Amino acid sequence: MKVSEILAGSTKPYPSIEIVPPLRGITKDELLESIAPFMEFSPKYINVTSHRDEFEYRQAADGSFSRHLVRNRINETTVCAAIMSRYDVETVPHIICAGTTGEEIESKLDNLAFLGINNIVALRGDSISGEKRFSPSPGGYRYASELVEGIRSYQGSTSYRRSRGLDTDERFFCIGVGAYPEKHFEAPNIETDIVNLKKKIDAGADYIITQMFFDNSKYYTFVEKCRTAGINVPIIPGLKPLSTVRQITTLPEAFSLDIPLELTKAMQSATDNKEAAYRTGMEWCIMQCKDLIAHGVPAVHFYTMGKSDNIVNILKECF
Repeated sequence: MKVSEILAGSTKPYPSIEIVPPLRGITKDELLESIAPFMEFSPKYINVTSHRDEFEYRQAADGSFSRHLVRNRINETTVCAAIMSRYDVETVPHIICAGTTGEEIESKLDNLAFLGINNIVALRGDSISGEKRFSPSPGGYRYASELVEGIRSYQGSTSYRRSRGLDTDERFFCIGVGAYPEKHFEAPNIETDIVNLKKKIDAGADYIITQMFFDNSKYYTFVEKCRTAGINVPIIPGLKPLSTVRQITTLPEAFSLDIPLELTKAMQSATDNKEAAYRTGMEWCIMQCKDLIAHGVPAVHFYTMGKSDNIVNILKECF
């Protein structure tokens, strides 16, 4: 089932889960066991992030250097296939522009269609280390809006469309995109960022998932601005509970977001107590989640970052 259909048919907010593909070396069973705690809540789908390949330079005995591809994680398509082999749940792989050509993305779409996956989150992706501004691969997409347009034009084989009961003109993939309630760090202002977001919707995106935030008023204001700008698709808030005191510094640096003063002080007061810091972050996220549900959000998206305990406790309290 497409996420757009799930959103349209849901009578109350539901949780969605996002996981990070494991580092190489983990077994399939270990991966599936790590997400088993989430299955108690019958998630409607599980998002699987995508990570661009990196390169490193290795020095030979003669002093010369050679460039080598480094793949640290299992790819998102393989993870989706593993999840679907055990659990009756939709998977939503992420596809990024970064480090990928248009032809390679089309090959990924063929693989997803083969697996029966027709939900995707389309993102630009990050720059590589040492790159000041994002640079697309030759023959790749520069912007997420271009990626959305490319995915939207994909039709799949006639036999596959027939097997899935898709009409000739029906969209093959349901596409989600990302957004930033506190603006993308490259945007000069939130208004310009929303203009760029609308380009993704106009290109054919079906719904939006926001970056994490810790002040719900930022989300509510963002939604109002989007509606004023003519963006009318569902906007799903994204949450991540703080788990360590260090994150009040690292998360703003990595994601260009604010940590409210009240939460900052509460985390700092638990500097010498890891369990207290963990509990403080979890309780704040529970408060956020309950408030969002009370305001009628369509769903709440959780960034698990490979951890389950705090997310499971939040789900128990809120859903």
